[in-house]
Amino acid sequence: MGKPGRVLWVTGAGSGMGRAAAVAAGAGGRRVALSGRRAEALEEVAEAVRAAGGEALVVPLDVTDVAAIDAAHATIADAWGRVDDLVLSAGLNTPRRTWSDQRIDDFQAIVATNLTAVAAVVQASIEDLRAASGVVVVISSVAGWGFKPGTGIAYAASKTAVGVLCRDLNVAEWPNGVRATHLCPGDVDTDFLSMRPQVPDAEGREGMLSPDDVARAVLFALDAPSHVRIDELVITPTHLR
Repeated sequence: MGKPGRVLWVTGAGSGMGRAAAVAAGAGGRRVALSGRRAEALEEVAEAVRAAGGEALVVPLDVTDVAAIDAAHATIADAWGRVDDLVLSAGLNTPRRTWSDQRIDDFQAIVATNLTAVAAVVQASIEDLRAASGVVVVISSVAGWGFKPGTGIAYAASKTAVGVLCRDLNVAEWPNGVRATHLCPGDVDTDFLSMRPQVPDAEGREGMLSPDDVARAVLFALDAPSHVRIDELVITPTHLR
């Protein structure tokens, strides 16, 4: 399995699910462009990608800066000629998740990260994706698959909208060979849990998905034959209710 030599751009690559997906893709021989806000973390991931057998390019990026997204794409294209596939893993939430305590600036930042940035990275890469019959995997959430109380108003709304974005991309771009997957994991044991109102302890994390579990699902979508599209993929720990 795997598609050696294809250029994969991963956002949110510095930790968690994005990091795991990048390393797994590198192990399959892909060239992986790594974007995130923390350059030092990206350098560590780049070493892990290379150790796994892939090539890595560090492209620091704040995905809420649309102009920077265009510049990051240009950097990757200058280095490797193109972007074949995308894994969009950058995400944001806040412990303030109700109408009683949410702040509109938090709401806007969450939507900018979880939704607008996804559209902007796809838009910056769309010509490359068409040329490569590219695959876009958006790492979303079960909150984007079905209503899940407690995940936050802005978070749930932005993740639901990402599902619509993926469906529209599939309808509009299938004649050009572009495919999109709305990947919806349940509870995953990552640093993202620190954004919860009550952060789970070690016992509370038992049985959660691991980043590597999600990475395997990402590769399943990326490696699907060209006549197969994984429109939506939901993976959850068996304890999820």
